[in-house]
Amino acid sequence: VRLQVQNVEKPLYHGTFHCFQSIIKQESAFGLYKGIGSPMMGLTFINALVFGVQGNTLRALGKDTPLNQFIAGSAAGAIQCVICCPMELAKTRMQLQGTGEYKLKTKNYKNSLDCLIKIYQKEGLRGINRGMVSTFIRETPSFGFYFLTYDCMTRYLGCEAEDSYVIPKLLFSGGMSGIVSWLSTYPMDVIKSRLQADGVGGVTQYSGILDCIRKSYHEEGWRVFTRGLTSTLLRAFPVNAATFATVTVFLMYMKSEDNLPECEPGPVIPQPSSL
Repeated sequence: VRLQVQNVEKPLYHGTFHCFQSIIKQESAFGLYKGIGSPMMGLTFINALVFGVQGNTLRALGKDTPLNQFIAGSAAGAIQCVICCPMELAKTRMQLQGTGEYKLKTKNYKNSLDCLIKIYQKEGLRGINRGMVSTFIRETPSFGFYFLTYDCMTRYLGCEAEDSYVIPKLLFSGGMSGIVSWLSTYPMDVIKSRLQADGVGGVTQYSGILDCIRKSYHEEGWRVFTRGLTSTLLRAFPVNAATFATVTVFLMYMKSEDNLPECEPGPVIPQPSSL
């Protein structure tokens, strides 16, 4: 977020590693965890919603094909925007608060919940849903590629419950799925971050998505749409490796115990497909 929204004329950070170093040096290690309350509150619900919607949509479509995997994933991505957008708004605002300060001189928000409450009081529902359209444009195809890539990877690697290397294979498949999903729509993530950060200093720069794209490109060129990509990919692999592997192993375990005889795992479909 810091790399995506920093002023190009007076950049604070020269790259991922420099940003990491600067935050620790200027704000202590706790600076790396600014805004953590928002993901902690929202990610549980987001993951439950995403995997639930994806699995049920895939069953409703009736046939396991690459296209249906993409459609089911896209449906899940679209629906979870309702939680994702306000969560990321609070996270972004908290992460930008007190940039470069060891002790905050002016603290607008006490925590993520306080941030959302104050935004709501000032701007209403529209305020806490700032960036909803850009979030929807990012998440819908992104989750389609997310689940499609995971399905392709697990089939290619032959992930079976009895395989002694199933955990490393699931971790690798999940990590690669995260990378592909972020690469597919990353430029829109930059725009979303800029829109949600807009107005933090009291000055509003953008009137909407197209205006943000036009001004960002005019001022910084095409490279602006790749800002922060390195740090995003470094985060994406371990996070999604852990997420997918945990969900899949849990569903495999439940199935082996016959606790859910009618439930097919969402991410991994054991029947052979057109792939």
